[in-house]
Amino acid sequence: MDRHVRSAFFDQRTDLLTADTTVLENFARLNPEMDDNSRRAALARFGFRAFNADRSVTGLSGGETLRAALACVLGGVTPPPLLLLDEPTNHLDLESLGALEAALNAYDGALLIVSHDATFLEAIGITQRISM
Repeated sequence: MDRHVRSAFFDQRTDLLTADTTVLENFARLNPEMDDNSRRAALARFGFRAFNADRSVTGLSGGETLRAALACVLGGVTPPPLLLLDEPTNHLDLESLGALEAALNAYDGALLIVSHDATFLEAIGITQRISM
């Protein structure tokens, strides 16, 4: 039996973001049902306050890019019930790692994560693992 579920895939390059546009423009593209004030409020919860929401994705660090992608997916009205993450802690500074852990701990859905970072997996409560 097939079950189709909305999902978001976070690869190591965060390809779901359009690089030559701003964080706010990406959020608007992925969350068209929200008005500008709601979009900015959602981005602020992920650390993109005021002018930071108007920054181009190409000017963001690796950690900021991941935070922007998470904001665009998790900050919407109805986050997808499944997140797929490929090595999400690569290239993250401590602040971005903390933001990622907080966002995933607050997420109320299923996670499928590929990671070699046992400390990160423990911090977000991953209890079932498949080792290769």
